Amino acid sequence: MLAALRRLRRTTLGMNRRNLEFLVPYNPRSLFAVVDHKPCTKRQLAAVGIPVPATYAELGRQWDLRRLDAILAPRSSFVVKPARGAGGGGVVVIAARAGDRFVKASGATISRAQLAAHCGDILGGAYASSTYGDEILIEQRVEVDPVLGAISYRGVPDVRVLVFRGVPVQAMARLPTRASDGRANLHMGGMAVGIDLVRGVTTHGILRGRPSARHPDLDRPVAGLAVPQWERLLTIAAQCYDAVPLGYLGVDLVVDAVRGALVLELNARPGLTIQLANRRGLRTSMEALASADLVGATLDDRLELARRLAAVA
Repeated sequence: MLAALRRLRRTTLGMNRRNLEFLVPYNPRSLFAVVDHKPCTKRQLAAVGIPVPATYAELGRQWDLRRLDAILAPRSSFVVKPARGAGGGGVVVIAARAGDRFVKASGATISRAQLAAHCGDILGGAYASSTYGDEILIEQRVEVDPVLGAISYRGVPDVRVLVFRGVPVQAMARLPTRASDGRANLHMGGMAVGIDLVRGVTTHGILRGRPSARHPDLDRPVAGLAVPQWERLLTIAAQCYDAVPLGYLGVDLVVDAVRGALVLELNARPGLTIQLANRRGLRTSMEALASADLVGATLDDRLELARRLAAVA
């Protein structure tokens, strides 16, 4: 254990080095606008055949809220999110209806008026990452796959894959908890669990920065689960680099019980908690890839390189 901790300390990638050596040099500013606007991201990915959740509506003005009832009338489940939100802020996951109220993934209910008021807050920029106003994205709610769903509290778990120069480097599952209100985002209180990149099996849990072997609400062990459609998830994550060529890229994916692997969104500034969840630093692999000759490398070449680096890290 001590040897592993020393190795982690030696190889951990810090925020300053991440920014100076990997984020700024490899992420063109022109592409930030694509990934910071969720509808734009979805259109760019769908255009090259990468699967994403269906979009029900995009609302950009307060006047558009007059259409909200008509948009939601035929739907018992959906997701409302800010187009330019970050960290899961402002996302409302509706799982069902109970009379004239909506049931959130957490089990709490909200009225139509409360949901409309929340949408008004989104349009006003309450959750926008860097603008004064925002837009509303209403999209398909993912039907949770039973494997990762068994270690998630009500909401839908997702898989974050960190991709550098088109090569997957590390991955983790993000699990909803009671505290996160059914959302998988770590900033909201979700749980991170490392994934062995070669085998696609969950490893170590992290909850609010501390090791945790069991889900806090379900009291179930989080390690040792084979992630469904792992090879498909890894392939799609690498393909996202071809669609939006950010060198340092976080790809958030889900496994829908009906449609299979889908991309939820991309992140141009993915954080570093993924190292704790994997008990492996990123620095060695990232430095190796920074000096690698990837000109002409195919998708299969990049995936094979990812497996080789993960096996020796």
